[in-house]
Amino acid sequence: MKRRIFKLVLFLLVAGFVGLVGFAYFGDLSPEQSRQSQPVLLDVN
Repeated sequence: MKRRIFKLVLFLLVAGFVGLVGFAYFGDLSPEQSRQSQPVLLDVN
């Protein structure tokens, strides 16, 4: 029974590490930036 639990914990650790490395390489979720300008009309009396 202990051997099964040890294998499960080891598998979860390896899968988590592989997922973390994969996210580090392919997980760039930053949005693309673009410059935007909009004219502002001021009403001065």
